[in-house]
Amino acid sequence: MMTQKAVIVNDLCKTYANAPVLSRVNVEIDWGELVVLFGSNGAGKTTFLRVLSTRVRPDNGTITVAGYDSRTKPNELRRSIGVVGHQGLLYDDLTASENLKFYARMYGLKDVQTCVSRCLELVGLESKSGSKVRTLSHGMQKRLGIARALLHDPMVLLLDEPESGLDVYSRDNLKEILFKWIERGRTVVMTTHSVDIGSGWATRTLMLSGGQINDVQT
Repeated sequence: MMTQKAVIVNDLCKTYANAPVLSRVNVEIDWGELVVLFGSNGAGKTTFLRVLSTRVRPDNGTITVAGYDSRTKPNELRRSIGVVGHQGLLYDDLTASENLKFYARMYGLKDVQTCVSRCLELVGLESKSGSKVRTLSHGMQKRLGIARALLHDPMVLLLDEPESGLDVYSRDNLKEILFKWIERGRTVVMTTHSVDIGSGWATRTLMLSGGQINDVQT
């Protein structure tokens, strides 16, 4: 569902323990953008992504992703996004391939094996398809989590520090994947602490500070 904007956030507010984390946030993100969100630890970057993905309910405001309002069409919104958080949402005692097959079936994908093979190849884990997740390195598990997020060909990717724990090769691989994604007119929103990634990857950079999100002028 291609709409005029990939993400529209209006007057978003979220408070934890009487402390405002997001205060009347307004932001619009276009299709084909790779947006990097900066902010200090505890600024609310993860909370912002979790609100966009409907995992956290805001106190106030509206969120529309890929044309779907989080209040009225949350299921459609979830099907249109791919999410990579700090936890990979993987099953340790299943193999890499078995994990992806599980999620592919959950998404209702038709050609499961083809989708799984394509995503394993995309993140360079073809040779580890039969390895149990608990035997994989942290970096490999992170790459497998990215493959999981790509399975259903989402319109919008929400990535929370996806480069964390990756070696140089894997970071370059991730950059290539994300650039190909936005070349297709898809959108990526990701957080990071790396200034190099922010300046070298992003088509647009945002800063979350004091509960507000603003564009970083370069």
